[in-house]
Amino acid sequence: MRGETGTDTGPVEGQGLASALMAHRVQLIRFLVAHGAGDAAEDLFQELWMRVTQRPTGPVGNPLGYLYRAANNLMVDRYRAERQARARDQAWTEARGTGEVVPEPTAEAQLIAREDLRRFDRALDALGSRASQVFRRYRLDGVPQRQIAAELEVSLSTVESDLRRAYAALLAARRQSDDA
Repeated sequence: MRGETGTDTGPVEGQGLASALMAHRVQLIRFLVAHGAGDAAEDLFQELWMRVTQRPTGPVGNPLGYLYRAANNLMVDRYRAERQARARDQAWTEARGTGEVVPEPTAEAQLIAREDLRRFDRALDALGSRASQVFRRYRLDGVPQRQIAAELEVSLSTVESDLRRAYAALLAARRQSDDA
């Protein structure tokens, strides 16, 4: 079945959501940008990839429609998170302005946070130096994916693949932490 844009919107034998996601990557990123993602569109696309590939689904009659819905839900989640962060920042600012003391994390909370950080470092290091470096340059240093690809002399899809692997490893480490 062909949609109004001339792209395939119906089910294709042997084509899962992941392949539909990659086939319509540019369109989905444009959709995210148009709905307010701005510079975070690439990050949100990576998150969409994680959501689609991590959750089992049955057959989807309209994969592109499903992906647009999932992208829209991602934007709604992002809006809610930003709104909550603003409210939290406002409350913190008001608390600081009234002389209230914001409590320091407990020693136990600090210990747990340090252990989580070590676990995440080990998970990234286990991926190999390139994937670890790609993740750290992109997520911690804020370097664009294209620039990382040029610096490492690899393709953009290799950088994206390394990021997907890193996100999956961190998600597995987080789940391990939550189960412990």
